[in-house]
Parts: sequence; structure tokens; C-alpha cells
Amino acid sequence: MSISDIRREYMRERFSEGDAELNPFQQFSKWWKEALASSIDEVNAMTLATADKQGIPAARIVLLKDYDDRGFVFFTNYLSRKGREIGENPHATLLFFWKEIERQVRIEGRIAKVDEKESDDYFKSRPLGSKIGAWSSPQSQVIADRSVIENKVQENERKFAGQSDIPRPLHWGGYRLVPTQIEFWQGRESRLHDRIAYTLEDGCWKIQRLAP
Repeated sequence: MSISDIRREYMRERFSEGDAELNPFQQFSKWWKEALASSIDEVNAMTLATADKQGIPAARIVLLKDYDDRGFVFFTNYLSRKGREIGENPHATLLFFWKEIERQVRIEGRIAKVDEKESDDYFKSRPLGSKIGAWSSPQSQVIADRSVIENKVQENERKFAGQSDIPRPLHWGGYRLVPTQIEFWQGRESRLHDRIAYTLEDGCWKIQRLAP
């Protein structure tokens, strides 16, 4: 089979303006609960697309850790490539693709750091190994080989041995994407998908249908 022959029809659901909640966060919550109920593997995995100050894009998978009407939260190393790019250009996009229920959600907006308490509280909830990992990895930097990380992990395991409350490193914490547009995509037959977009205009959410 050639690559061009790979295709599937989307026929599970439909999504109309009449189905859409007035608030996009309420609509996301509705789809989020349905995604959770569908036993999707890594349901909170989302693509984060950023760009540097020259506008050169980069994308990677990160994990959603919280959301509310303020925005969508994830955590990472502030000194990583994504962290540097966010510092240079705070405009970014998140994308969820839930193939099991034939849906996508695309979220555009600006990213800012969450407050330190929010980062501290989440860091405390992480497994011990993940805490040690946050201290040990110079994320996105070139390293000679795997032993650089393994040696750093061993060093930090000795450093924090016996401590029940490992502190959060200052170079690690949360970001919140505050949306200005959220698009809900429902797969439909013959590639005639349903696309409903919410756009923030003068403090109010405008709902429009987009052509597939």
C-alpha cells in the first residue's frame, strides 16, 4: 500500500453550532469528559507548537496538567528549547488529537508562567524519580552520552537522600496558555468535517463554523 492510499472515514459523530456550548471552556470540558470515558491512551497528551523570535516553528508533545477558564497548564524546564522560545515569542498553539473519538481541539493564545505556588504544589505531587529527573536533566542541551544524565541522577539521589520534601528547582515550573481562539473539529465522512471555532473579541467569545 502506498502512503497516498492510507485513509479512513470518520463517521462516529457530528458537531453543529446548535450542539456548541456558549463558552469554549464548557465545550472543552464536555469533550474532555467524553475523551476520558473513551479510555484513550495518554488522553492528556497534546502537541505544543512554539516559534522563536525569527518565527521558526517547533513542535513537541507535552502533557496537560490542569485547565480552567484561565487557560491550559503544562510544566517543563524553563531553560529548554520550548522555554527559550516562549521567552522570545509568547504566542503558541496546543493541539489535542483523540483519534478514538475522531476529534481534534486546537487552542491558540499567549503563554505565561504560572505563579510559583502553583508550580511548587504540582512539583510536590510528582513521583520521586520525576523530581530527581527535573534536577538532573539540562533539557535540550547537547550532552556527550547517556552517562551524563545517569551520573547526574546518582549525584542528586545522594544529595537529596532521606529528604521527604525535595524542593522545586528554579529552572522548572508551569506555563499557562491563555486562549484567544479554540477550534473543535469533529471528523465526518468524505473529509467534510465539522469545525466550530470560538474567537475572543472584545472580551466575548464569537462562535463560527469553518469550512472543512
